[in-house]
Amino acid sequence: MMEEKEISQAVIGRLPRYLRYLGELKDEGMERVSSQELSERMKVTASQIRQDLNNFGGFGQQGYGYNVEYLYREISRILGLDRTHRFIIIGAGNLGQALGGYLNFERRGFLFSGIFDKNPELTGKEVRGIRVQPMEEMEQFIRDNDVDIAVLAIPKNSAVEVAEHLVQNGIKAIWNFAHVDLNVPEGIQVENVHLSDSLMKLSYNINRYLQENRESAEL
Repeated sequence: MMEEKEISQAVIGRLPRYLRYLGELKDEGMERVSSQELSERMKVTASQIRQDLNNFGGFGQQGYGYNVEYLYREISRILGLDRTHRFIIIGAGNLGQALGGYLNFERRGFLFSGIFDKNPELTGKEVRGIRVQPMEEMEQFIRDNDVDIAVLAIPKNSAVEVAEHLVQNGIKAIWNFAHVDLNVPEGIQVENVHLSDSLMKLSYNINRYLQENRESAEL
């Protein structure tokens, strides 16, 4: 068994992308792929691919490359996709409903199990066949349904208090769309998603591209 070692978050962050491209190769019927072929598809250097995968044992053979099915399966295992994760959504507004309607979660083993909101006007509304429940029912639901992930799609002014309740009732990980930092105990995993940050990054790249083109035109 490979000795456990600390893997950088940058490497972990690239694994879902490897999985996506390997899934495409599987769908195309490819049985093996070289790091160079994967590099050309992903626009990542072959050296980077080899370094990333070597963190987990390599998986490739010199002169053969990578077995697509095996590598796909192993990366899925590393990402914990070989088991089912039940998740609930807190907040049944536009964002919460959109996340609840995203079918690709199930294909990766993430089961949308419940959705909750404090607005009584939303209670009883269905999101992909699942009824919106009042917040008062959340704690019992978590305990009864073996939920390990919660998605926060609520305003930041209530996110901190809700996160505390989630942790107290056994939630192990939070996917946080609220624009606030959560102070949770060590061992509770939090992934923050700031949509506006991504948009601002896109804005920066547009401006940089336009600036470079203007400078080239002036030469």
